[in-house]
Amino acid sequence: MSAAEEIGVALAPERVLHLLTYGEIEVEGLIPWSSNATLLVTVRDGELTTLAVYKPQGGERPLWDFRYGTLGLREVAAHLVCEALGWDLIPPTILRRGPHGLGSVQFFVNAREDAHFFTIQDAPAYQEDLQRLAAFDAIANNADRKSGHCLVDFQGRLWAIDNALTFHAEPKLRTVIWLFAGQPLPDGILADLQALRDALAEDPQLDGALNRLLDVKEVSAFQRRLEQLIEAGRFPEPGEGRVLPWPLV
Repeated sequence: MSAAEEIGVALAPERVLHLLTYGEIEVEGLIPWSSNATLLVTVRDGELTTLAVYKPQGGERPLWDFRYGTLGLREVAAHLVCEALGWDLIPPTILRRGPHGLGSVQFFVNAREDAHFFTIQDAPAYQEDLQRLAAFDAIANNADRKSGHCLVDFQGRLWAIDNALTFHAEPKLRTVIWLFAGQPLPDGILADLQALRDALAEDPQLDGALNRLLDVKEVSAFQRRLEQLIEAGRFPEPGEGRVLPWPLV
């Protein structure tokens, strides 16, 4: 079931993005336990209404290694890359001005509270999507893939949220998803990665969008990681130093 169908209307993904981009935003309240200002909002566009997660740029907590004001841009870049891969694991995410300034706005996933990576990691139904997510995190250089960032909605679909700590130019992969470390990439995932490499070279719209969201060094490092993963043909193995996020869930 698509994100659009969750709100009760059969919509193309482009319509969901249009709703998030141009709909009227009303703040419902703060989402607790978040490191940065994270707001639950209602987005309305005519008769269509959905919940979304709004993270204003001004509410970011300064970090020593990620430039202030860029976390929302990285959320959007993560969605853009995942969609270009055809994997549809990250909820529709856009960048726009809201009640508290520029920020990312992401479709809200109504998720089961009892499901996250550690509870589904051995379930055969999720192996393919978890492999895709592991490959995505490797090329996006995700520094914070916690178990609780893997959501399962009430239709049983896997979603990956909280993708702000991504695309750093320096190696920072920290994830709980090491299930497939060292294993060969499935043929389908390898083909999708190769198609993404071709799209980055041939599609100026995709390349331009990434360069507007990330700096030049980050885009270059992303392209190198993509090429290296394709050449290796295997899921990466944990390196030296810190390889797990904290907390794990």
